[in-house]
Amino acid sequence: MSTDTVAYVEESGFDALLSKEKVVVVDFTASWCGPCRLVSPLMDRLAEEFQDSVKVVKIDIDNNKPVFKRFGLRSIPAVLFFKDGNLVESIIGVSAYEQFSGAVQKLL
Repeated sequence: MSTDTVAYVEESGFDALLSKEKVVVVDFTASWCGPCRLVSPLMDRLAEEFQDSVKVVKIDIDNNKPVFKRFGLRSIPAVLFFKDGNLVESIIGVSAYEQFSGAVQKLL
């Protein structure tokens, strides 16, 4: 498995992404965040498993604070699930892969 199969997206392209893709999974992360490093390979796996139906992206909160605050987030890792541009689920903190994949399957 390649490292970093999930692309980083900047705040400027975030809304366009939400309007373009049916299901989007957003991993809010930061380079200094230890727990985020545990979630990162799970996001890569999610992106691979659902590559035909889901767009998985990461947002570095250090460079994109407004979009982080827009969703009322206070801690990371935070994974948000969007369908048709609407936030439908959030998983805050480190969780098992099955929680992330289960959340995606509910949206398909």
